[in-house]
Amino acid sequence: MATATKILDVTRTQLIQAPPARVMQAFFSDVDLKGWWGVTRAFTVPRTLGMYAIEWESTDFKDDILGRLGGAFHGTVIDFRPNVSFFLAEVYCQPPDGDPIGPMALEVQCRPHGNGRQTMLMVKQSGEGEGPRFERYFSIMSRGWEGALAEMKDYIDREIERTKSARASRT
Repeated sequence: MATATKILDVTRTQLIQAPPARVMQAFFSDVDLKGWWGVTRAFTVPRTLGMYAIEWESTDFKDDILGRLGGAFHGTVIDFRPNVSFFLAEVYCQPPDGDPIGPMALEVQCRPHGNGRQTMLMVKQSGEGEGPRFERYFSIMSRGWEGALAEMKDYIDREIERTKSARASRT
């Protein structure tokens, strides 16, 4: 019996105490991606038809369906609006074990919030696929994006505190 194709998506939002330009930078800066997302390598080009590829170390533990987690995540920047949004298409996750998962899409929006010094970040990852690997991947990403965006918020908050402390020590 064939498995039915499903459309799955994960949408998460996070309020971040930084302007949209800073939040967008965190998705394209190698240093930032290592700092908040724990990537080991990143090659990201913030423009239309730019490449977006990041890699994580493989985990020591194995998921019952996906095997080890980590590996690579890559796609093509289809739409890029500086300090506002970007959209990746033909996104694939290539875990260390097993076949790639995809194609998927990733949409990121940074909306000014409050006085413009805050950003309401929205991330939506979606895909159409079938089978237990596809479903398990989206189940993991549901929690994964929640944790990743919280880590981005903490990372940027720590950066702001370091900047304030450095300024205070100079005066």
